Amino acid sequence: MKKLRKKYNERTLRRIRQFYDVFEKEKWSTMWAKLCWSHYREVLSLNNINEIRYYLNECENKNLTQRQLHELIRQNTYNRLDEKTKEKIINNEQLKIDDLIPNPIIIKRESIDDKLSEYALRQLILNNIDLFLKQLGIGFSYIGSEYKIRVGNVYNYIDILLFNYEYNCFVVIELKVTELKKEHIGQIQVYMNYIDDNLKSINQNKTIGIIICKEDNEYIIKYCSDERIIARRYEFK
Repeated sequence: MKKLRKKYNERTLRRIRQFYDVFEKEKWSTMWAKLCWSHYREVLSLNNINEIRYYLNECENKNLTQRQLHELIRQNTYNRLDEKTKEKIINNEQLKIDDLIPNPIIIKRESIDDKLSEYALRQLILNNIDLFLKQLGIGFSYIGSEYKIRVGNVYNYIDILLFNYEYNCFVVIELKVTELKKEHIGQIQVYMNYIDDNLKSINQNKTIGIIICKEDNEYIIKYCSDERIIARRYEFK
């Protein structure tokens, strides 16, 4: 310690040993060189090496701060990914936008009431829009709510319209306080196609649709021919 001209307390030494125990089997050439000690310190409490790799990859690929990493871990983001996504992460396969949107989506609510309208659900989200965007992942930005569009002679209103700068596309959010139904698919497809025809520029990717509902229905999504449509449950915090 004297030769290094630095004193290490017991807590720091324990963390250094913990770092060694966690990463001793990792190749030094593949370590996350862009990250600092504070990033590594955040993940030392995790036991799953694949979970650790996921968070550190997120930090390096998206240039996250230590505080942003802490928030990802606090939200239990990795464990809310489905098993197929986790397999892709382990095998270093390319991920799509739907792979990284956790399930369920957590919505902050002060009091729980059995009766909840779509309007009330939207207001809860808008009251905590930053938290909602973080739940969806990196790259989402808010454009507007009850976004007015005209389909023929009829006006329709998109619950929430977002844009994702990571995937360079608009994102239509539809809120449902019921189980996912097949008619919800047709509704969001119309909205997505409208955005593609009237808002999307030639250098942007096709619009993504996310249906946030009380209960998912895997068979509806399984037989949906449009891979751009994603369904996620909501839960209250």
